[in-house]
Amino acid sequence: MPIKIKELPEAERPYEKLEWYGEKTLSNAELLAIIIKTGTRQETSVQLAQKILNLADAKTDGINFLRNISIEELMQINGIGKVKAIQLKAVGELASRMTRPNNLKKIKIIKPDDLAEIVMEELRFEKQEIAKIVILNNKNEILKIKNIAIRRSKLYKP
Repeated sequence: MPIKIKELPEAERPYEKLEWYGEKTLSNAELLAIIIKTGTRQETSVQLAQKILNLADAKTDGINFLRNISIEELMQINGIGKVKAIQLKAVGELASRMTRPNNLKKIKIIKPDDLAEIVMEELRFEKQEIAKIVILNNKNEILKIKNIAIRRSKLYKP
């Protein structure tokens, strides 16, 4: 019978470890285990999280795989149902959104590199080509950034 999280010393449990020592002390598996919450009869949430990370290694994307992996692929892991898969996808999207500026309207574009810095972070992990239009006011401040075309890349294979 595998060990349960409750049977681990408190200092080794993901929730307690984060609370006592901070989030930076946790491994990727421990952080994912907190999102997953529960394991199965055979595996702890940390072991399940490690299985998910092993999928990531196969895709050579590191932890960024959460942005690209499908719900169906996550559900192939015993213990990851639709709800947990959706939660993991939501975490990946939140991480993507954290890298975007909050208020674009106060950003002034002086040179092309200013705009490149803004959109590059957002587009870095995209698997398709996206054409954007940037609308500026007469002070070169961003009013809006809008996608005008999306085309699946020939290199992308879902």
